[in-house]
Amino acid sequence: MTTTRASAVPEAALPRTALHPSLSAPLLDTMTFLNEVTHRYPQAISFAPGRPYEGDFDVARVPGFIETYLDHLRGRGLSEERVRTALYQYGETAGQIRDIVARMLEVDEDLTVDPAAVVVTVGCQEAVLLTLRALFTGPDDVLLVDSPAYVGITGAASLLDIPVVPVPGTPNGPSLEGLERTVREIEASGRRARCLYVVPDCSNPTGVSMRREDRTALLDAAGRLGLLLLEDNPYGVFSSVRRPTLKSLDTERRVVYLGSFAKTAFPGARVGFVVADQPVAGADGRPPGLLAEELAKVKSMVTVNTSSLSQAAVAGLLLQNGGGLRSANETSARHYQATMRCLRDTLAAELPPGSPETDGVRWNDPDGGFFLTLDVPFEADEAALDVSAEKYGVIWTPMRHFHLDDAGDRQIRLSCSYLTTDRAAEGAARLARFVKDRAGA
Repeated sequence: MTTTRASAVPEAALPRTALHPSLSAPLLDTMTFLNEVTHRYPQAISFAPGRPYEGDFDVARVPGFIETYLDHLRGRGLSEERVRTALYQYGETAGQIRDIVARMLEVDEDLTVDPAAVVVTVGCQEAVLLTLRALFTGPDDVLLVDSPAYVGITGAASLLDIPVVPVPGTPNGPSLEGLERTVREIEASGRRARCLYVVPDCSNPTGVSMRREDRTALLDAAGRLGLLLLEDNPYGVFSSVRRPTLKSLDTERRVVYLGSFAKTAFPGARVGFVVADQPVAGADGRPPGLLAEELAKVKSMVTVNTSSLSQAAVAGLLLQNGGGLRSANETSARHYQATMRCLRDTLAAELPPGSPETDGVRWNDPDGGFFLTLDVPFEADEAALDVSAEKYGVIWTPMRHFHLDDAGDRQIRLSCSYLTTDRAAEGAARLARFVKDRAGA
């Protein structure tokens, strides 16, 4: 017997207007672009993805990391039953390795953190979402971003209906004059500037790092303006210059610190964290708590808890390296610095100043991290990218993806983190040929 679907039953087709408006914003296509552009042109050398180098990945080490963590629990007196539960069962919403994360911050950043102020998250992106959800109370609360900005922060704000206003960036971080002007303009419109998002070390997308004096000045400005600072630090361990985090300089608890193990351990684990030690008044006569506790409430309705297996793997890696990430990433840091140096040297050799075809071509000089910014004398859009990939075999990211206004249309973001030095040199040579031909067209 054959059955057929009744033709009278309509399909549940959804009009675009039935979905949240943010899903139609070009901004949300950017992350998909960054994840997929390399696969569109598999023959090309790609400077697009901000991925860690895979040459040092060793699958055989992961079980050892987990066993190290389980031994750590046994050493704390946990029975085998409780050790098994810690690995297999749902865990604490705020995370079961908060003490190990706090120890890492002390070892790596000279930052003393109460483990109760830490929430372990599903990647740093969840840390961003939890923090924004907790801190922004309505449409009159505005998020400021150091521009150009990582699309993960602006995209998350869009999903949460949080208005975002860019603060102009400089070669040393956000312009303090621009910050003060922007805050006053927001206040004059009857709204409140709530937070400024900033990546002080080897920023994505520019590669810019803030000097110590600029960090101190930013903290002073935040105090005057009544701002919280969202400090994101995924690349600090890869800088050739060690600088204090904003959080370590913070004496007023104005900094919410966001961290990730994606670049420094393994992105597949999807483990990040947030340090939120800001006091929050208690409700119904209860004693005050910490902002971290409020973030955990949000998390309990989003991901419930971060994978116990992933937390165990990350914790084991830290325990095997004296509690810190810097020692675990010494080889990786040398690799990233070598590929960045190779990229810059090849650009300098292939695009020497003084010729008509290199007029308007320049790049910055990051002291570490994954990213470099290249200025070009033509519009660096998707059409130019297609030509670059198909005819020259090299991929890059248009910087306009990271701007909320019309800026960045003649800039390119280059990421060399995913490549060997040989591939970075060849890719830079191909890019130089494209730039010279395009500039002379």
